[in-house]
Amino acid sequence: MTIEQVIILALIQGLTEFLPISSSAHLNLVHLLTVLPDEGPLIDVAIHVGSLLAVMIYFWRDVLELAMGLLDLLRGRLTARARLLLYLAAATVPIVVVGFLVMSSGLLDSVRTLAVIAWANLVFAVLLYIADRGGALDRRMKDMGWGDAILVGLSQIFSILPGASRSGVTMTMARWLGYERTEAARFSMLLSIPTILGAGLAIGVELARSGDVALQAGAVMGAGLSFVAALASIAAMMALLRRTSMLVFVLYRVALGIVLLGVLYMG
Repeated sequence: MTIEQVIILALIQGLTEFLPISSSAHLNLVHLLTVLPDEGPLIDVAIHVGSLLAVMIYFWRDVLELAMGLLDLLRGRLTARARLLLYLAAATVPIVVVGFLVMSSGLLDSVRTLAVIAWANLVFAVLLYIADRGGALDRRMKDMGWGDAILVGLSQIFSILPGASRSGVTMTMARWLGYERTEAARFSMLLSIPTILGAGLAIGVELARSGDVALQAGAVMGAGLSFVAALASIAAMMALLRRTSMLVFVLYRVALGIVLLGVLYMG
């Protein structure tokens, strides 16, 4: 993989990971619509590590609270921050189980197609629009219970489809349940931490075993670029959601889906 390709992928990953527009779809489009080869899942997850660091720094207060919540649990105290940690853990279980089964079966590569990306963008853009337009705006993370956490976690399963968007489906479900836009985004991004961390640890082991110095260097550079882009993207999205709806993301996804269908069916 060339340095130029690493830069392109890292910037795309960082800018799109936490926006409800599907980073996996945009990464796949790089090789589906250009002459660049498929980077494969290894470099995909490596640059996710940079975006993981970005979300942990942006939400450092929440991360610190979660760490304190873990200490509370170890002391046998079920505090509000301990409950939030448990909710995040429960919401992570579905994607871990289903993701493992899909990876083990080899089905993941079969859904990384232009058609899947196009239709997933259109379908899940419509669902996001309906949830954001019709959902109440009176709930915050402190109002969360087990049912809400599990529903958001189950929705995350759809993120296996490129184009569905992990952040998109979790924000959609949170908005459907009546959570404020910034709170929906906040829970979605905190939920990304265990998911990306688990994948990052797995790829770290693979990189170490490969002994491929060039791949390791590329992964480090990609993580750094992805971190900078993701931090800027998170800040911009949170500022936007404090002032307006998610319509801009819906319109972008609909436009992208239509263009991709045009490319697919009209040559």
